[in-house]
Order: sequence, then C-alpha cells, then structure tokens
Amino acid sequence: MHKLEAGIVGGSYLVGETHQNQAFFPEDLTEEHQMIQKTANQFIAKEVEPHHDEIEAQKFDVVVDLLKKAGDLGLLAHSIPEEFGGLGLDKISKGIVGEALGGAGGYSVAHSNHTCIATLPITYYGTEKQKKKYLPKLASGEYIGAYCLTEPDAGSDAMSGKTTAVLNEAKTHYLLNGTKIYITNAQFSDTFIVYAKVDGEHFTAFIVEKDFPGLTLGPEEKKMGIKGSSTRSVILEDCEVPVENFLGEVGRGHIIAFTVLNLGRFNLGFACTGAAKHALKHTIAHILERKQFGQTLSEFGATKEKIAKIVARIFTSESLQFRTSYLLETALAGLDQEEDKRKVAAGLSEYALECAACKVYGSETLDYAVDEGVQLHGGAGFIREYRIEQMYRDSRINRIFEGTNEVNRLLLTGQFLKKSMKGELPYEQAVQDAFRRINLQDSSTKEGIVADIRTIYLVFVEFARRKYGKQLDTQQEVLMKLSDLAIHLYASESVVLRTNKRIAAGDDSAFMTMLMETSLEEALNQVFFIVRQLEQELLENDKETKDQIHQMLLAHQFSNSIQRNRNIAEKVYEKREYVF
Repeated sequence: MHKLEAGIVGGSYLVGETHQNQAFFPEDLTEEHQMIQKTANQFIAKEVEPHHDEIEAQKFDVVVDLLKKAGDLGLLAHSIPEEFGGLGLDKISKGIVGEALGGAGGYSVAHSNHTCIATLPITYYGTEKQKKKYLPKLASGEYIGAYCLTEPDAGSDAMSGKTTAVLNEAKTHYLLNGTKIYITNAQFSDTFIVYAKVDGEHFTAFIVEKDFPGLTLGPEEKKMGIKGSSTRSVILEDCEVPVENFLGEVGRGHIIAFTVLNLGRFNLGFACTGAAKHALKHTIAHILERKQFGQTLSEFGATKEKIAKIVARIFTSESLQFRTSYLLETALAGLDQEEDKRKVAAGLSEYALECAACKVYGSETLDYAVDEGVQLHGGAGFIREYRIEQMYRDSRINRIFEGTNEVNRLLLTGQFLKKSMKGELPYEQAVQDAFRRINLQDSSTKEGIVADIRTIYLVFVEFARRKYGKQLDTQQEVLMKLSDLAIHLYASESVVLRTNKRIAAGDDSAFMTMLMETSLEEALNQVFFIVRQLEQELLENDKETKDQIHQMLLAHQFSNSIQRNRNIAEKVYEKREYVF
C-alpha cells in the first residue's frame, strides 16, 4: 500500500493543519484497491441489481443467496484475518466495498451490517477459540451475523438496557432474558452479538447462536424503506448461552459496543457516499431526457446549479471518507492479532471524531442528493416506478443508524474536549494561536479558508468553556453547532488537501479545482449561518470579536460561481454519472 506520513493523533485537524502527504484520497488507490473496487461494482451490477424487485419484495432467500455469492467472491471477508478464513485487507478496501454497496438498497444494509458490527466484535475482541469457530463461517457466508444492542427503553442510551444474564447453577451457561428491537438481518442470521447485564449490573457482550434454546424472533417490521433487509425483534427467554460465548470481559461490553460502532459509522459514511453517486446517476439520466418548455431539464440554469452542488457535495464526502480510511488503517493494522484488548479499544477509538464526521456528512450528503433528485424528477419522483422514490425512502434511516446524527454531533466536540483536557491535543496553544489569528485579515487563499474555520471553531469552543465550565456537556444546542463547525472544517480541509495533492503531482486539476471552490463556497455559507447563531449565545457583549469573525469570513470571495457550476454540470452530463 502507498505509504504516507503517519503519526496523526485523532482530532488533530481541529488544532492544527495537516500536510497533503499525510492524507490519502482516491487518486492514491493501488492496483489491488482498484481490483477490489471493480469486483465489488461488478457484483452489484451483475448479481444484485437483476434481483432488485425480489429484494424489495422481501424475498429474503434471495438476499441470503446473494450474501453467500458475495462470500464466494471474498466480499464478506475483507476485514477478517487470513488465518481465520478472511482476506486480511486494509480499511481502505473495507471502505471501497462499502461504497460499492451503497446503491444496492436493502441488500446493502444486510451486507454491511454483517461485515461490520456483526463480525468485527469477534474479530477484535474474540478469543482464539471463538475466532476459529465463527470467523471462517462469517467470512464465507455460511453464517450470517446480526448485532443486538437497541431495546424498547434503550436507544441512544444503550447502557440503560434491561436485558440480563445470570449464570446457571451448574455454571455452564448464562441465561439471558430481555428483548432487542430493530435488529437487522434477524430473520436469517446465525449469530447474534447480544449485550446484556450480568447479574443485572455488568454490561457484557455475548455471541448467541440462532438455535440456542430460548431465542425467538418477533414479526417482521413494516418499514418505510430498506425493505430488502430483515428487521425484527430478538426475544430472549432464559436463552442458554455457553459460558465460553461471552465476548471480551464481563462488565466491559460497552467498550466493545461503542468502539466497534466507530467502524460502523465510517462504513456507513462510505455506503452513503456510494448511494449518493447512484442517486445522481439516475437523476442525470432523467433530466437529460425529460423536456419542458422546449428543452431538456438538464439545459436549465437552475438544474445545472442543483447538479453542480450535488456533485461538489459528493466530491467532498468522498474526500473525507478516503482520508479517514487511511487514518483508521494506521491505527488498526495488526490489532486483530492483539491480545491486550485495551490496546484494541484504544485503536478503535483513536479516530472516533473523524468517524462521527464521516457518518454525519455522508448520511446528510445522501439525503441532499436524493431530495434534490426527487425534486428534479418532479411528479415522477413521487412514483414508485422511478428508482429515486425508493432511494429517498431508503436514505432516511442513515441519520438514525449507528447512533443518530444528533448523538454523533454531541460526541464529536465532547470527545475533542476530553482528549484536549487529557493533554492528547495541544488545546491551549491552539486557542492562543486562534485568538491571535482573528486579528489578522490575510486569509484570501483556499488554505486560509480552512485555517479560518479552524480559528472560528476554537474561539467559540473556548468561549463556551468560559461561559459554561463543567456544565458545557448539558448545553446540547451549543455543542451540536460547534460540531457542525468541526465537520465543515474536516470536510473543507479534505477537499483542499486532495486538490493540492493533485496539483503537486502535475495532474490535470481544473475540474477538481472547480469542485473544491463550489464545496468551499457552500461550506462558508453554512459556517456563517452557524456563527450567527453561536455569537448570540456566546458573544453577547463582545462586539469586537463578532466583527473580527465577520470580517474574516467576508474576506473570502468567490468569482464566476454561476458559470463554474454550469461547467461542472456540463462535465458530468458528458459521462452521465459522477466522474472527474
């Protein structure tokens, strides 16, 4: 794999700039990556797509058959070590497969759930015996997995779950009692990663098989979308789980749950980016054919602006997803062999902030693409005959999956402050630099835009700390807006690094530069909107700082926006899909 400069601490983008040689993007893919990408795309096109109607009709035997075919191709095995029947590929490959799956609707959910949160707990936290027993079957598709965390009274607050585990008198089995709801792949899963409180107190993970006595399923949920994935309750009534099937350590199940979810968020961001590309392709096909007032919809300026902004948004999401994939690889390489599970947990947690950004930005990019896609389809977008209608319904779950976007926003800035207070990030120096920078008005470059967003974020975080102190974690409205700034920073820096890297390589970067400018222009508009809200809460009596921040933002001007966006749209029309 192409080696870059390493040693980036998670969240460091919030306190200092990243060099382009520390960032990985699609242009850096190796031949092996490209082969995986081709295999995954061909599988979706040739195997999954022909069964679209059957999958939507919830013929789950078709879904299972496709999962087994995916297993034959190695598409279930990318994150499982070779010694346990997997391919042992890097996290970039994991992202590539996730992106290819994005356009596959409910099948994508079933596949991604299996390879990520249903398999990785065993991969990273299982014993040698557990890995030998389960991973080869999960890699091949002989076994399909599910992940059971949510309960009727425990959603985002997973630790409040009431499912219990009590050791039987013979001390051979734990007896699990409780109900897990909204469980993906429930109908056809062979293994379930179940979280329960040992003796009603110690939150612990278990590997439960479908045939263990005491496990039953509720009826299939009638869902708005992702109909191709099974969603049922898993009911545990004195379910007998052998003692050798508890996962990790008793009382540390929350560590498994939350650290593995970081990879789930990363994977979801990639899948959403792939789905957004798929939605764009269908939208372009429609507007190139549909005529109004004597011309195709694609010829109207308003249409071109919409398409350009969708493309720029996808470009940005793609950039930050790939950037994160390499960061994760630097943290996780070899950890599936690590016996010290605290080191495993630390590696899985290192880039929690970046994974949260992947999830939020990717899911909201998809929502934006399908919403505008429906709009550009007009009335046809509301008709089931047109694929965009299904995509619109399917997309909505992604802002809820893997921790709601609200929870991820709260996590992002909250975790940044925790890392800073532990001395893992140079917060105090970064804040001092930020306050010095707002007195400077020399930020006309694209790199200057990134530095200015970082400055604004740090200044507002510090004002929030001064105002609320230890009570800041109760100020959810403020924390979420701060995290919006942090996400825009990560996204904007990613596109600038990617574009600069391409320019430095001497490649044709004209189209990428246009995408970067549209992305930055949109980001600054959003940043200004967030600033106006935060300043009312945090800078009530500080007119000088308000003015300095406004001047900093207004210093950035973009020229020829209309023509630039028309050029972007026309370039994409030529290929009829997302391309460079």
